[in-house]
Amino acid sequence: MTEPVSDFYSIIPAGGIGSRLWPLSRADAPKFLHDLTGSGQTLLRDTWDRLAPLSGPDRIAVVTGRAHRAAVEKELPGIADANVFLESEPRESTAAIGLAAAILSRREPDVIVGSFPADQVIRVPHLFEWAVQQAIAVAREGYICTIGIPPTEPSIGFGYIKKAGELIVDGAPEAAMVERFVEKPNLATAKEYFADRSYLWNAGMFIARADVLLGEIAESRPQLYAGLMDLAEAWDDHAARGPVVDRVWPTLEKIAIDYTVAEPAAERGRLAVIPGHFDWDDVGDFASLAKLNSHGRKNDLAILGSNARVLADSASGIVVSQTKRVISLIGVKDIVVVDTPDALLVTTSENAQRVKGVVDALKLTGRDVL
Repeated sequence: MTEPVSDFYSIIPAGGIGSRLWPLSRADAPKFLHDLTGSGQTLLRDTWDRLAPLSGPDRIAVVTGRAHRAAVEKELPGIADANVFLESEPRESTAAIGLAAAILSRREPDVIVGSFPADQVIRVPHLFEWAVQQAIAVAREGYICTIGIPPTEPSIGFGYIKKAGELIVDGAPEAAMVERFVEKPNLATAKEYFADRSYLWNAGMFIARADVLLGEIAESRPQLYAGLMDLAEAWDDHAARGPVVDRVWPTLEKIAIDYTVAEPAAERGRLAVIPGHFDWDDVGDFASLAKLNSHGRKNDLAILGSNARVLADSASGIVVSQTKRVISLIGVKDIVVVDTPDALLVTTSENAQRVKGVVDALKLTGRDVL
């Protein structure tokens, strides 16, 4: 059994709707509140369960939207009210993670924090724990540390981390410095990265001393940092919090933590990486969901939905059903069918990444199906 790390706090940012999984994932029922693996638990609950052995259940904070508070607390009945940090509106990952780090730093100045997305699938938990324990050891030395996933294919769906030289830290034998972060590549470039083996997938996990993480934000985005400090100062004073949130939160810059912390830290020689040898999937689109639920067997048809009624003959891909409608598939390969009471999606695994474009178009029309 893993013993909780006494100076470590887990942060779970639970935001976004997972637009590439529309119409299954919606604003009122985002990806992290779904069971996408047939485990009987939501992705959020799975995330909580794998972090509890590392930090202890009393040292897990969740950052989520006000609209999702009831659902989050239902999924996580053991979470302390003081550890639920509510966003009045989405402001991207720097604001979410930075807010949690700022609040926790005021409560415990030397705390090490780790941020882990709420909507990933991770298997082989002891290997995940080992990677996080190494990252904590690196964070104690004053570095910001991320966990990168060794690629299993030349994917164009992930950003990449290029490793540099070895970093010598007791308790972290696999630690390496990061040379740079790179955006999602085209297929030719992804094949080069895959062959290189010094590139890892960016899994969006960051571990650091809270003050070090905040210091990086202060250097790259001083105004954003100042706003986070104002929020943290008022947060545990319930009378003061509301007015400060109403005044400050809308002014915070919308920007991902990759741009405010990871990339600048890599350029300044302050970012390290631990390779994660556990099974990992960010379930970024229906193609990855199909692969996840068919266990990689290309000719299988994955079916999700407790009342799904599917008839198939020589068909492969995935069907997600939230209705009692009979769905019949004959002689189609790599099909994606998502049937909900008010919206139907039909595409192919090859085009699964384009679903986000449909969502963007629907936003422009103002149709109430998001």
